[in-house]
Amino acid sequence: MGSKNKLRRFKENETFSNVFQPNRDELINEEFGLKSHWNTTFFKNDHPLILELGCGKGEYSIALAKRYPNKNFIGIDIKGARFWRGAKTAVEEKIPNVAFLRTQIELIEYAFGNNEVDEIWITFPDPQIKYKRTKHRMTNSEFLNRYKKILKPDGIVNLKTDSEFMHGYTLGLLHGEGHEVLYANHNIYKQEGSPDEVTSIQTFYESQYLEKNKPITYIRFKIK
Repeated sequence: MGSKNKLRRFKENETFSNVFQPNRDELINEEFGLKSHWNTTFFKNDHPLILELGCGKGEYSIALAKRYPNKNFIGIDIKGARFWRGAKTAVEEKIPNVAFLRTQIELIEYAFGNNEVDEIWITFPDPQIKYKRTKHRMTNSEFLNRYKKILKPDGIVNLKTDSEFMHGYTLGLLHGEGHEVLYANHNIYKQEGSPDEVTSIQTFYESQYLEKNKPITYIRFKIK
């Protein structure tokens, strides 16, 4: 994507009522007014609040929002030029139950209050395979602690990935730390009984992986 195109998307994001772009200081200094008030201030209802972390173009957030009109969704990514597509679609199609937040996942507990979130989706994250990059792996212990703070006590996390490595790493960590694995499958399209919302919604890249017969894995778990 050219820099002109990026700039245009950044500018357009600023006009969307469903896009929020707090800066780091605003979040850390507790100046972000939507923290703990997403449902009352933005969505104006008391429906379950669900996050998609590293939402990319926002395809999953949009598809989930359409499927579940009685739930609220927020796609989160640091790359605003990417989720511009999802935000624009939501505006054009008048999808009221989805928003987009531009921030780093490391700052997640500054953007949401304790026990504010019902469910988290992590879709196709970078597996960060090199040992030195484990601190950026989105299902490591540090990240799980962050999620625990914002999730309700019975809150659920979903991990969908094309990385067998990420699947195995996360499963090992969850068992090792005593978290509750509700469902795990290392090839959701080849085995019967996979949850419908996991197989019926596909991102652009996911459909490409499937064309190459690459297995898609899935874990559903609770953080203890």
